[in-house]
Amino acid sequence: MTTYSCHSKAWKQHQAELRGFLAHRSGSASAADDLLQDVFLKAVLQGDGFCSLDNPRAWLFRVARNLLVDRLRLTKEQVPLPDDLCAESLPGKLEPVDLLSQCLPRVLSELSAEDREAILLCDVQGMTQKDYARHLGLSLPAAKSRVQRARLRLRLQMSEACQVTFDDEGKVCCFVPRPPFQSGALG
Repeated sequence: MTTYSCHSKAWKQHQAELRGFLAHRSGSASAADDLLQDVFLKAVLQGDGFCSLDNPRAWLFRVARNLLVDRLRLTKEQVPLPDDLCAESLPGKLEPVDLLSQCLPRVLSELSAEDREAILLCDVQGMTQKDYARHLGLSLPAAKSRVQRARLRLRLQMSEACQVTFDDEGKVCCFVPRPPFQSGALG
């Protein structure tokens, strides 16, 4: 069987079913036709590989589903935000969680050098964990674990040292600011 006749036979057998699947999932006949054309093109581009498939129907539906998912990702509906969205918070008034940054320099200085480096590089400077792993000569999972443990110790240290209190919703409601550590001063 030639490549053309192989594609043609499979297409004739499954085109209507594929179109129905795509129309139902996309909600539009014209979108289904566009996607159907893309499925056919991908099948043709497979060449002889398509003809050697054990189950061309399954392959066609998998390609159709993937194309549909890709299209839906690209056409996510966006809702405009109202202009007064931030009106609830007073201008110039920061939330308690935002003010916690006052505690950060002191608490960072109290962490181990390894934890401090992980926090500073990945969270403050924005280094990716992949680059952090490469920087330290670690595997990616080891670097991720190190950053996660450092974040946990930072949170615990901030909660304890800055006496962080949480409200009923689990949000920071208040804390005791700590001035940065000064050498020669008792802390």
